[in-house]
Amino acid sequence: MEVKINVNGRVITDSVDADMLLLDFLRKHGCYSVKCGCETTNCGLCTVFMDDIPVLSCSVLTVRANGHKIVTLEGLQDEAKEFIGFIADQGAEQCGFCNPGFIVNTIALLRENPNPTDDEIRAYLVGNLCRCSGYNGQLRGIRAFLDYRDSRKE
Repeated sequence: MEVKINVNGRVITDSVDADMLLLDFLRKHGCYSVKCGCETTNCGLCTVFMDDIPVLSCSVLTVRANGHKIVTLEGLQDEAKEFIGFIADQGAEQCGFCNPGFIVNTIALLRENPNPTDDEIRAYLVGNLCRCSGYNGQLRGIRAFLDYRDSRKE
């Protein structure tokens, strides 16, 4: 079946099997930030934006994305560079495997709630599995970014 999907501003037309997952389609087309970490929709590593809403690409059939706009971390570089250094400064990157999904979900959080509390950050990012860091570094990094951003407004 043929699909036409806008991926990071580039329209891709391809013939796909009816059971192909969006995650596999994106990786086939060079979006290597999209990763499979669990195959059970529990880790958040495959998170992408579909029409500006975060979705788990391992749970979306490619044919369901036909005609939609998909944005992966590759398409969010400008937005991500604002805060990723703050995460790294807290030692929260360690192996880096979870970073793409974590970054996409953090961008989604900040778009939805530009001034979250620590509890709101924790609640929003609960679906992101990180086996290395214990999550406190990510929380400190986001908080440091928000404090820095707010200090620039003054």
